[in-house]
Amino acid sequence: MDVNALTLLVEILDAGNLSEAARRLKMTRANVSYHLNQLERSIGLQLVRRTTRRVEPTEVGLRLYEHGRTIQNALLAAQESVSQLGQSLQGRVRLSVPSGYGQLVMSKWLIAFKRLYPDIVLDVMFENRVDDLLRDEVDIAVRVMSEPPQNVVARDMGSVRYVACASHEYAKAHGMPEQLDALRTAPLITSAVVGRQLRVAAYLGGERHEVLLEPSIISENFLFLREAILAGLGVGIVPDYVVQEDLRRGEVVTTLDAWRLSIFGTQMYMLYMPNRHQTLAASTFIEFILGAASEAGRGEGKRVGGSSVD
Repeated sequence: MDVNALTLLVEILDAGNLSEAARRLKMTRANVSYHLNQLERSIGLQLVRRTTRRVEPTEVGLRLYEHGRTIQNALLAAQESVSQLGQSLQGRVRLSVPSGYGQLVMSKWLIAFKRLYPDIVLDVMFENRVDDLLRDEVDIAVRVMSEPPQNVVARDMGSVRYVACASHEYAKAHGMPEQLDALRTAPLITSAVVGRQLRVAAYLGGERHEVLLEPSIISENFLFLREAILAGLGVGIVPDYVVQEDLRRGEVVTTLDAWRLSIFGTQMYMLYMPNRHQTLAASTFIEFILGAASEAGRGEGKRVGGSSVD
């Protein structure tokens, strides 16, 4: 079987439709369709099911896709290995990280990695979108969630602990909520997902409670949320790393400490596709960041989902 034909099948299924595959391969849609038809005729079986918007693999098509992806990854790894001979580690790593965690926790890790590997290009996006995390142009995503998607490799980067907190001045002037239900009426400072009702899940022992929130300040920018908390504008519900230094200095105090609070999830995960070739630069980056998280006491780097063909 022609390796180029297998590669074409991989590109079509990765793209999701013939038009997008044609764009990536710099071919016409008719040419892509012709070569796909030729491959199906040579095998004598249908490999993909076509709809108006997408193509989906048949059982035989999926098996051939997996073989084609393995061959493609092996070829890419061989090319990279040869190109790196006698050179410093090079490449490009494109990643998407949460705005708060990325700026307040990961920034120093990213800078340390860049100093160690100056010839690797880091392309970093700070964003909090939950859907469509691993778009084709993103190698790695870091996200807070309760359970990672089943179709990705998820590496544990540690638990996320939310705190209910306020400035020392605010607490002295207004008091702090001492019961969960008091969060309903407190002037809250927190983040939210557009189009969703904001709820905080609270765990105590084996019990789980949920409180509907109506914040007075909402933002995806955690540096702004921190400033609003320090300014005494209300009670913040944010991950502990947002106000960690302020707590240490006594400028911020917490309440409801017996409860384990969560808004978007309880774990931080590093996510990447199991069937996408990880360059040497990307795999080096993954292990470096997981090691940094482990040293900081934030994670073990263990694999918790997916199967990898790195």
